[in-house]
Amino acid sequence: MAISMYQASVPVFAARLEALAKVLHKADANIADRKIDPAVILSSRLAPDMLPLLRQVQIATDHAKGASSRLAGREIVRFEDSEDGFAALQDRLGRTLSLLASFTPDEIDGSEERRIELKLGGREIAFDGQRYLLHFAMPNFYFHVTTAYAILRHNGVPLGKLDFMGAA
Repeated sequence: MAISMYQASVPVFAARLEALAKVLHKADANIADRKIDPAVILSSRLAPDMLPLLRQVQIATDHAKGASSRLAGREIVRFEDSEDGFAALQDRLGRTLSLLASFTPDEIDGSEERRIELKLGGREIAFDGQRYLLHFAMPNFYFHVTTAYAILRHNGVPLGKLDFMGAA
């Protein structure tokens, strides 16, 4: 049986964001136990030219809701990037998960050929829906989720692969 565009997108985004919410919950508890100012971790980055943890989470949610909306032909719901703590990031993840739950297979299935246009760096790029999902949206989404996990792990939060996968 072939996999549908819906199956390859919305449930995957949701599962990874649910796992990220658990990872952030563990991180919040861990840094409280270690008496570390949460702002230090939220502003942490893996390299000087990379974005900090806070932005990694924001961008991961943006990719999940943006890709799903584009594939469904919906207007993209914008969130203000005003989060300033772990609780606010959890709220953002919750709002994103609620939005993802509103998409139906009928909206996204059949979007393989839908034209997706993006403005990146001052230029416009066009994809068909399948190429957009598999070669742009998913790699970007996974990059930011993975980087958020890596920043936390780098800062001593005891996480493992099962946490990333959502099984812990």
